[in-house]
Amino acid sequence: MWTEPGSVAAMDGKLQRQALTAAEHAIEALGRRDPAGARMAVAIAVERDQIGVFAGLADAVYLAASRLEADDEIDDATWNTLADAVGPGPLQGLVEQARG
Repeated sequence: MWTEPGSVAAMDGKLQRQALTAAEHAIEALGRRDPAGARMAVAIAVERDQIGVFAGLADAVYLAASRLEADDEIDDATWNTLADAVGPGPLQGLVEQARG
């Protein structure tokens, strides 16, 4: 059966798992105060994301990384933006853990 490229049926589960792992690394990097690492990881997440779940996360990670560079910390509002970007689930727990 032929499927349209980009459809869920044609999705490569390995790539999507790599996207999730990279998203996790981006959040962890923010927790370590590593803005460059966070940006690199979220870029990989977006590149490998086949269903568009990490597009909003990229904006939030870039915002948080900018705050780290400017103020050497991430304020509560930015952490909340990051938590909202990942939505409910395991990544939100990781955001709360990274937040400290």
